[in-house]
Amino acid sequence: MKEQVLEVLQLVRPALQADGGDVELVDVTDDGVVSVKLKGACGSCPMATMTLKMGIERTLKDKIPGVKEVVQV
Repeated sequence: MKEQVLEVLQLVRPALQADGGDVELVDVTDDGVVSVKLKGACGSCPMATMTLKMGIERTLKDKIPGVKEVVQV
């Protein structure tokens, strides 16, 4: 599943980079929890939680059925 997550993150990465940020995959657990680190402008943005849940998490859940949650570390 980790490879699938990396592929999907490549799809959302351009939108993050357009705003001066990025996302780094930290871990994918066996029970479907994906840990990511928001970097650059995304790391300190007040909208980071919305980006994480409504953007990254929703995209991962849509494309990979095994993903249950995305958390920021």
